[in-house]
Amino acid sequence: MAITLSLVLILGLLLALLIRYKSLGLGATVVAVLFGFYLANTNARHTINDLTTAIARAISGH
Repeated sequence: MAITLSLVLILGLLLALLIRYKSLGLGATVVAVLFGFYLANTNARHTINDLTTAIARAISGH
């Protein structure tokens, strides 16, 4: 759970920076947020979570 929360915070910060420095327009921002929201409600969430966990474990050495 801590890894997921940290990843969400990092991605949220990255999205906020992209919006702040106008690297991502308002329309693209809405699409990015909606895509993430709807992707979380699909069966792909388990695969994405497993992949993210495996990468985090590989980086941390556990």
